[in-house]
Amino acid sequence: MYSFSSRIRYSECDSGGKLTLASLLNYFQDCSTFQSEDLRLGFEYLSERHLVWVLAFWQIVVLRRPGICEEVEIGTFPYEFKKCIGVRNFFMRTKEGEYLAKANSVWGLLNTETMKPTLPSADMLRGYRLESRLEMDYSPRKIKMPDELVREEPIVVKKHHLDTNLHVNNGQYIDMALEFLPEDFVVGQLRAEYKKQAWLGDVLYPYTAKAAGAYSIALRDENGEPYVNMLFLNGAKTAEGLVNDQAG
Repeated sequence: MYSFSSRIRYSECDSGGKLTLASLLNYFQDCSTFQSEDLRLGFEYLSERHLVWVLAFWQIVVLRRPGICEEVEIGTFPYEFKKCIGVRNFFMRTKEGEYLAKANSVWGLLNTETMKPTLPSADMLRGYRLESRLEMDYSPRKIKMPDELVREEPIVVKKHHLDTNLHVNNGQYIDMALEFLPEDFVVGQLRAEYKKQAWLGDVLYPYTAKAAGAYSIALRDENGEPYVNMLFLNGAKTAEGLVNDQAG
């Protein structure tokens, strides 16, 4: 397991002084980046070999949102490799060991010259030591969107949406989607299925649908093909029945 300690900053909190979902996601992304860099399997290693890890799926369960100045530990570890696919857990917990959030994620390794899947190197398999996965309710990767969706105002991809790979960072899609949730909607669980990459100047067309205790949000291109499908569940409950209803 790889972990680092931090303290919740004012800039990471909402108007109620609690950690935002976007900030939680950034902690998770930073944690896996720190691990890769410390193992010398990070940005430079991947660039030299024309490789990139692309996120295919997030499941984030929020158990409690920490407040300003609360001390936390953020951790991550892989628990499975399947050919070009790597699967890893994330968590945030208190110094006393209380879990604040748990997450599951699926990543694909691509060759940036051919844009085709490729197998992880021997260095990667040695460096990313597999561990037993976290105890949590694991949801299916595939998200089935409702038939009836409301089309919202389009979003043009700007420079601030991009990451070092020059495509829209996975967290930016979630930031965009959060704008369509009501002010009183507290996210207890997020699932995001990433379908394709968006680049500078692309236009994303949001589609939303409300159900009991949930919002389905898709960001699509002009032809209706999805960049990402997302499901937000209200509250800290798993809402297992609803998840199963939404899963294909």
